[in-house]
Amino acid sequence: MRAGIVGYGVYIPIYRIKIAEIAKVWGGRTGGLGLEEKSVAGPDEDTATMAVEATRNALARAQVDPKDIGAVYVGTESPPYAVKPAATIVAEAIGATPETTAADWEFACKAGTAAVQACMGLVLSGVIKYGVAVGADNAQCRPGDALEYTAAAGAASYIIGKEEEALAIIEGTYSYTTDTPDFWRREGKPYPAHGGRFTGRPAYFKHIISAAEGLMRKFDLSVDDFDYAVFHQPNAKFPLEAAKELGLPKEKVLPGLVVGKIGNTYSASSMMGLAAVLDKAEAGQRILMVSYGSGAGSDAFSLLVTERIKEKRNLAPTVEHYLNRRVLIDYGTYSKLKYLVAE
Repeated sequence: MRAGIVGYGVYIPIYRIKIAEIAKVWGGRTGGLGLEEKSVAGPDEDTATMAVEATRNALARAQVDPKDIGAVYVGTESPPYAVKPAATIVAEAIGATPETTAADWEFACKAGTAAVQACMGLVLSGVIKYGVAVGADNAQCRPGDALEYTAAAGAASYIIGKEEEALAIIEGTYSYTTDTPDFWRREGKPYPAHGGRFTGRPAYFKHIISAAEGLMRKFDLSVDDFDYAVFHQPNAKFPLEAAKELGLPKEKVLPGLVVGKIGNTYSASSMMGLAAVLDKAEAGQRILMVSYGSGAGSDAFSLLVTERIKEKRNLAPTVEHYLNRRVLIDYGTYSKLKYLVAE
């Protein structure tokens, strides 16, 4: 018996700012990031509202009774409240309360995939029928910091159930975790800090590649067994470099590489890329997804697409729909939305 994805959905805010617009203000360099623009949350949007929208889309595809959802987990590092879960807001909004468990999860940009693993365990143990795992963030960044060029907003939600109902079966998962201080935010601080020398090789690449190789070793798979590959997307350069080191052609990565148009959506990043692939994949194709969270760890998954993808794909807006739904703003409007809106 295996678990699988019964429904999936995403949400991306309508507002975008060009990376060149940010560079014009701060005089920074954007070369090598591979980003054109990034998404910006509106004045009435936060992690909870985006998670609700993504989960409603996931429910539309899943076509299940919300009362059968036994767990709602929201992975985020930017909840609207320091003490008050976003997960209860999502659970209430979709009609899953009161007979459900709900909680927020935190592990930087891989909190959403950790929630997927937890839902898998609860489903397979028979404790719940369905679980909701959301990755959502309105990413924080200090004005003028290097993070400002990529830190974006968005959400991706997955409803996990048993394989007989799945549009994609989760064949297996493997995690790789160490204590690597590449990125952090202390209690009470509004913006995160980052250790530049740890960011690339000791952090992202070590964990992504180790998790991917561990998954393939554990389940006797090779890069040739995968039709698509999705990695955490802090920029457009890192996922392609990781694929090259693993021996994966970039053609298997590009279909899910959405960071260039929306930026780094943090906990939603790899889950958003997976949704973009599911919007295109055919039955029988296999997908490798590897998340990454600073601090640091990666979760790798092997997913096998089923025939149910055909009947469920068009029941909710696609990633492409949200990518094309955009309003460009200047830095003045961006700074008002991002930094100056009063609580």
